[in-house]
Amino acid sequence: MKEEGSIPRGREPAGIRQRLTELREAMLPLHKALLEFDRIGYEATFGKIQSPYQFLKLVMEDPWFAWLAPMTQLITAMDEMLDAKKEPLTVAGVDAVADRIKTMLVATEGGEGFSRHYDEALQRNPDVVLAHAAVAKLIRVQPSRPAKKK
Repeated sequence: MKEEGSIPRGREPAGIRQRLTELREAMLPLHKALLEFDRIGYEATFGKIQSPYQFLKLVMEDPWFAWLAPMTQLITAMDEMLDAKKEPLTVAGVDAVADRIKTMLVATEGGEGFSRHYDEALQRNPDVVLAHAAVAKLIRVQPSRPAKKK
């Protein structure tokens, strides 16, 4: 049964929904690994976080975790694109998300904000490295630019 006001999936380019879903699903373990990395550092500095609720509140409100907000917002934007009832996904829209991911996941030792914290996490946590590699593999080729055959 089709929801009133929803768009037919046939108006979307083939494979574009799957591509965005794969990007989102690759970003989730990376986000989780970064949260866990930062949680460990927070607890080493301030003491044990007492509950999942307290952790969620800290992630949303404490400056310690603020550097993760751009990634959280990007994942939220992907969710909203996938859930949109009236707007079909476009190659340009999904390519823009992949480009944002590429730009975001540049670790810089001397950088500021996300890139500096991300560099530290990559240097110290193998789970972050593995999750980063999974995302990097997906963003190498975008649907509007097919892979070249060897």
